[in-house]
Amino acid sequence: MATIQYILKRLALMAVTFFLVMIIIFLLVRLLPGDPAIAIAGDRASDADLAAIRERLGLNQPLVVQFWQFLSNTVQGDLGRSILMRAPVLDVIASRLPTTLFLTTYAVALSVLIAGPLAFVAALNRGRWPDAVIRTVFQVGLSMPVFYIGLILLTFLAAQLRWFPVGGYGDSFAERLYHLFLPSVAVALYTSAIIMRNLRSAIVEVVDAEYVEFARAKGLSAWQILGRHVLRNALISTVTLLGLSIGNLMSGTLVTETVFAVPGVGRLMLEAIFARDYPLIQGLTLTFAVLVSIVFLLTDLIQSALDPRMRLT
Repeated sequence: MATIQYILKRLALMAVTFFLVMIIIFLLVRLLPGDPAIAIAGDRASDADLAAIRERLGLNQPLVVQFWQFLSNTVQGDLGRSILMRAPVLDVIASRLPTTLFLTTYAVALSVLIAGPLAFVAALNRGRWPDAVIRTVFQVGLSMPVFYIGLILLTFLAAQLRWFPVGGYGDSFAERLYHLFLPSVAVALYTSAIIMRNLRSAIVEVVDAEYVEFARAKGLSAWQILGRHVLRNALISTVTLLGLSIGNLMSGTLVTETVFAVPGVGRLMLEAIFARDYPLIQGLTLTFAVLVSIVFLLTDLIQSALDPRMRLT
């Protein structure tokens, strides 16, 4: 019963957050410089043509009326028609979203595979040379932005050595793993550095806790202590950080997909901004908001499973 109430509370917070995001999106999009009517018709369009386009898009109506139409259409599942793609926004997003989700999942999986084992090695050898080497290497990765790491990988592994393609997505699952390896690694190197540092600190803190010493005194093996006590408690803060990292990855795919020419919604967002495509910008931003909210909800549920006291908050 407590779990159901916890989920309902989080869903209510998601609904409020989503409504506030809609207000912010609506206002920010209309503060963008430029006229979408001119972007559609061109600089040489007549005033009559521009007025007709504004009438068709509803841009000449008061902001309150525009927002009400935007809100009611969104609730009904109608995100409008893309000015850039000349197709329903929902269809455009649906065609590009799987690419971004695949890239994000791929990058997160690599981050966990890289950071998890090395964090344990560093924590269990703290103060010795393995700990120093691991922390130094990850510090270098943390100090470089994702787009710079991506450019380095593209220059050496794709352009010079030709081990990987410089862009694209592929058709089959194996081809997608191959085409998206470099962008996933570029993101994973940065994200894994954050996760490793947090998990290492959490493990060190838990290993020194009194209940771990008590478990050792009871005669539990090192693997039992690691699995039952250390790992479960150390993961609580790391799960929170991982959820935040996934949210940042989804909203930050604009840079990654642009550098590697990946046909996802991040690159589509950049194209929509340059084209002043109001409906597409609003639809993409709402999509990111929904995805991030879902990730945060799953993060809260995992945290509550690791620490039942979280359900009381």
